[in-house]
Amino acid sequence: MKFTLNGQEVDAQGATPDTPLLYVLRNDMQLNGPKFGCGLGECGACAVLIDGKVARSCSVPVSVVAGKQVTTLEGLSPEASKAAGEQALHDRAVLDVSAAGHGDKSDAQPRRTYTLHVVQQAFIDAQAAQCGYCTNGMIMALVGLFNHKPQASDDEVKQALSGHLCRCGTHVEIMQAAARARELIAQGRSAAIPAASSSSTVAKAA
Repeated sequence: MKFTLNGQEVDAQGATPDTPLLYVLRNDMQLNGPKFGCGLGECGACAVLIDGKVARSCSVPVSVVAGKQVTTLEGLSPEASKAAGEQALHDRAVLDVSAAGHGDKSDAQPRRTYTLHVVQQAFIDAQAAQCGYCTNGMIMALVGLFNHKPQASDDEVKQALSGHLCRCGTHVEIMQAAARARELIAQGRSAAIPAASSSSTVAKAA
């Protein structure tokens, strides 16, 4: 089963047709943006975009996305996601060496700055993340909304976020993040999902 994932064609050939898309994304594709929350499509932590529309990946069989475009949190700012992963691996290695008495934390590389998707930046500006578990779903829901309606009203934001649960109670900050995203869009920042890659590379899930 082939589909486009964050701009690249992938083949989930190791998964049965009824395997939840979330399992393929996390276990086979090693993408940790979408989270496993309830497993019933109720909490929204596993949200992704399928052909630009928000979907609960824990309750979507992978066969449904055959030939379609799937975007995860990592696909909103691919360079930043890749750099963050590389930085985390490097920092972990530095800490391991330091703990063994062979170096110190000064070996850590300076962090580079990348442009985030407008909604990701808005969440940072509004400090809208607490534990971070619901954040994936909240961001993906707002990306889906603003991609089609850049100046969506507060009521439309609330409707888009209905069913996305936050146990930390950061709903006020999340609404502030949505308002901040509207500001950034009005200032000329794009709410569009990055264009699909022209790469023909096919990643195969074992």
